[in-house]
Amino acid sequence: MRRLKILAVVVALSSWIALDLNAHATPPVAQPAATGACPSLLNQTFPRLQDDKPIDMCQYAGKVVLVVNTASYCGFTPQYKGLEALYRQYGPQGLVVLGFPSNDFNQEMKDPGKIAAFCRDTYDVQFPMFAPSHVTEPKPNDFYKKLIMATGDQPKWNFYKYLIGRNGKIAGVYSSLTTPENKDFVAKIQALLKQ
Repeated sequence: MRRLKILAVVVALSSWIALDLNAHATPPVAQPAATGACPSLLNQTFPRLQDDKPIDMCQYAGKVVLVVNTASYCGFTPQYKGLEALYRQYGPQGLVVLGFPSNDFNQEMKDPGKIAAFCRDTYDVQFPMFAPSHVTEPKPNDFYKKLIMATGDQPKWNFYKYLIGRNGKIAGVYSSLTTPENKDFVAKIQALLKQ
């Protein structure tokens, strides 16, 4: 009888200790979204500008995504300032700006390290930037190939903009002349963020 009481106490203590340990356990690490949850437009990996580290574009699913082809030596290059301002102001609400340097219009450096340093040192760019690539036909990168197919529209110059809604669908295409401060453009971003 005494052994049963001791055994019951040991079982009770073991259960209590297990519960207490679980109460202090580290929460599970969030797993990347399942392939089915990622819109086909974003379902790919692309190398980061700074170090060529592959970035899973699915991490931007559910956000409002502004995609811009960039160049360091263009008359529109000062738009980096406005793009960064948009990213900082609306990022907490779900906006992400994605920069794709390209020399398709002969106005970008060839060295990714120099592009990254220019963006950081000149405009304090914090939004995600990707490795230099082609954004126009005949050889656009895989992401731009999807953007062009979805819209029938390819960049006509640097700082051409594609706006993608939270649902992963194209919500607008904007020329280089549309600045990040343009009232109608900002209003469109604000409306998409509310959806």
